[in-house]
Amino acid sequence: MDSASGFEAVFLDPVGQSVQQRWADAAMTVAFEELPPVSAFPVVPGRRWGPGLWWSATTGRHVAAGSNAMRTQLMALDRDPRVTGLAGRPVRLLWRDERGRVRSWVPQLFARYRDGTGLLADCPSHPDAGGERALGAAHAVARACGDIGWAYRRLLPLGDALAANLKWLAGYRHPRNAGRPDLMGAVVEAFARPRQLLEGAEAAGDPIEVLPAVFHALWHRQLTTDLEAPLHERVLVGPPDWNDPGKTGSAG
Repeated sequence: MDSASGFEAVFLDPVGQSVQQRWADAAMTVAFEELPPVSAFPVVPGRRWGPGLWWSATTGRHVAAGSNAMRTQLMALDRDPRVTGLAGRPVRLLWRDERGRVRSWVPQLFARYRDGTGLLADCPSHPDAGGERALGAAHAVARACGDIGWAYRRLLPLGDALAANLKWLAGYRHPRNAGRPDLMGAVVEAFARPRQLLEGAEAAGDPIEVLPAVFHALWHRQLTTDLEAPLHERVLVGPPDWNDPGKTGSAG
């Protein structure tokens, strides 16, 4: 690449062959949400949490995750109704700096939105994670995304309560937790007006059977509650159009 060529993308095609292409062209034609990681997530000795897989309720497939911080952001994006696709490290961006040196960066996360635009993101464990190189790459990748109408973000850690609530609800994201065919209708009807969690569950049937369906409905936004505060049996739960402070907790 020369200094006039701008940004380029490197990714793996469906048969695993590396492809290098002009970034603007790749963004228009490549389904990054369908691609495997262009390079493996690093394994850092001593870390309590290493690379793994996140099962996405949005796509029904696994997404590669490289850290606990990334896994938390995947949870938030997986619950975002605007998101239609997710992938871990599907593309490497190349560019030249002001001195003509080739630079590269692999954003940790890609999300596809319903309007066809994309989000490239990194998931630092704290604002200064990665040092100057990461912050410099963030400016370059943001410019590359801005050129094509996409977005780049460094997704900072969620608040403790929101992260804990998403983790809890994520345990019920699989369709099996919707229960028997007529249960979800009863659950939604029970919370047609805001009421306490346990009160509404008891109104819909046996709480042992009903509560998993309530949590499933909260994950999929068929019901709402304030996810910025700890979940408990007396928290108010209501219909989707009810005022939900937790809606602002999405990473998107």
